Amino acid sequence: MDIQNSCIRAEADHVQILRCKEDLSGVTTSIEAISKVMALAGNEVRFKILYLLQRETELCPCDFADILVMSVPAISQHLRKMKDANVISARRAGQTILYRISKENQAFLAAILSNVVSERKIA
Repeated sequence: MDIQNSCIRAEADHVQILRCKEDLSGVTTSIEAISKVMALAGNEVRFKILYLLQRETELCPCDFADILVMSVPAISQHLRKMKDANVISARRAGQTILYRISKENQAFLAAILSNVVSERKIA
């Protein structure tokens, strides 16, 4: 494996560079999946939707529209993007479609969403 010297350091730690390259090659799929989730969650509305799903387990587009004071079509666009990326999943209950965080992303998103701190003062 060829290592190119791309900075002005006196000497590269070739063992470290090779170890890091090998390490990255073993986690590429995981990094790609997590990056996709994080990119989608980087939008404030979608992050709020994920936060609400973490707290309530399931909600329908009308619930999100009422809570976030947005139109159902606007909410549906956000839900579609996350569903297409398998960040959330949907199930039908009669006429209603309920959304939840997909099983593959529950633990990862729980870790991230646990950092959301309430701004309410407890007296």
